[in-house]
Amino acid sequence: QYSLIKDVVSSLKRHRMHEQQFTHHPLLVLSNFGLQQIQVKLMASMFQNMFPSINVHRVNLNSIKRCLLISYDAQTQLLDFRHYSVKVVPVGMSKGLKKLLQEKFPNMSRLEDISELL
Repeated sequence: QYSLIKDVVSSLKRHRMHEQQFTHHPLLVLSNFGLQQIQVKLMASMFQNMFPSINVHRVNLNSIKRCLLISYDAQTQLLDFRHYSVKVVPVGMSKGLKKLLQEKFPNMSRLEDISELL
């Protein structure tokens, strides 16, 4: 079973697809591949070798734009393949400061001082 990209995009309220998403490799997440069967180990090794490994200490979080989740169901012997778009956003700060960090200039016509924005 599969879905076409036009079906996925039409079902989304706000889709975020841009060319920069595909300039870097996705973050690969393998689920339920810890079984001792040789074919499961072979599949896990194949998926891991399709993408370069990521050094967690040196990776730039802004360069990760996609996540690829592959989960294996041992009972049905089916693979579930999901491809997500990832967006890094600041958390725990005011809306005005978030706009400044995302390089969007906020409307400051109602403000008397920059401290009201922050």
